[in-house]
Amino acid sequence: MNLPVYLYGHPVLRKVSEPVTPDYPDLQKLIADMYETMYTSEGVGLAAPQIGRNDRIVVIDASPVGDSYEECRDRKMTLINPEIEILDDEPVTRYEGCLSLPGLSEKVKRVEKIRLRWVDENFQEHDEIISGFLARIVQHECDHLEGKMYIDHITPIRKQLIKGKLADIANARIRCDYPVRYAPRKK
Repeated sequence: MNLPVYLYGHPVLRKVSEPVTPDYPDLQKLIADMYETMYTSEGVGLAAPQIGRNDRIVVIDASPVGDSYEECRDRKMTLINPEIEILDDEPVTRYEGCLSLPGLSEKVKRVEKIRLRWVDENFQEHDEIISGFLARIVQHECDHLEGKMYIDHITPIRKQLIKGKLADIANARIRCDYPVRYAPRKK
């Protein structure tokens, strides 16, 4: 099922997500729905908070950018309870976008090498060194699990310059090509 993507301004995007246990109800269906939502929205990653769930679940399929970034080729991952360890102290600046911030793209500094520990949809443990653009995708999606968004990493002047666009998203003054859920109206 294609689920609506929650947009900037919705409080669910700013909450820290809860760990997922093996007895999580309908986990396989939720994961399948997350992949369908990500594909329909033409994203390469989606975190559970972006569909209104504060659970530590991320789906990634970096294959669409595999021609440009070799490390992304054929990389499809379901991350449950992921943990990141930074292995590089030299951040690289690249543009990022986000399904929860439609129409925006900003330069974000992130490290290019991380150690990622997680369990998959079968609760099998994984431990891998990840680098390059794939490391950026993983960091971006895992930020959502901590209640953060990529705009939290941009300079104050850039944030000031996009303030109007952020207000448009938060106040439902934009249209998307995929189903969305806007922030609740303030009374």
